Amino acid sequence: MTRYIAFLRAINVGGRTVKMDRLREVFEQLGLSNVETFIASGNVIFESPAGDTPALERQIETLLQESLGYRVDTFVRSAAELAAIAAYEPFPASTLDADDTTLYVSFLSDPPPQTARDNIFALQIPTDEFHIHERELYWLRHGKISDSTISGALLEKAVGMPATMRNANTIKRIIAKYPVP
Repeated sequence: MTRYIAFLRAINVGGRTVKMDRLREVFEQLGLSNVETFIASGNVIFESPAGDTPALERQIETLLQESLGYRVDTFVRSAAELAAIAAYEPFPASTLDADDTTLYVSFLSDPPPQTARDNIFALQIPTDEFHIHERELYWLRHGKISDSTISGALLEKAVGMPATMRNANTIKRIIAKYPVP
């Protein structure tokens, strides 16, 4: 069995409230095991023998839509993939450790094409730096995110595909609690 983490887009934001018990039930209906949620923002940890991550994402999205009545974009990473994402340093350590900086990671379904990369980097200013690696978009924010002109919705529009964003500290906490078996 492989441990996976599903990152669900727009869970418990914008008036769409889902109890974590309900999310666990939906995942268990798919035959997934050891299902747990991590904070109430759409992070679901589970185990599955399935090795086809895109198929797993589609199955989860389909059942979530049937159960909740609306589309929930789903981004699945294995625990090993998430550990690599947590360990990856898209910016110099001195920059990452600077006061008043926060690193965010947006999960994408596919590596973005060059036009999407160009769109993202066109948004870059000294307080908002970006880096793309595989299926993740890294955003280093200098200062409060609330002071930025950048938003998750703007990044999604620039990249041209759905995404869901997490603080890098949340990703590290997930890996610390649910390490690669």
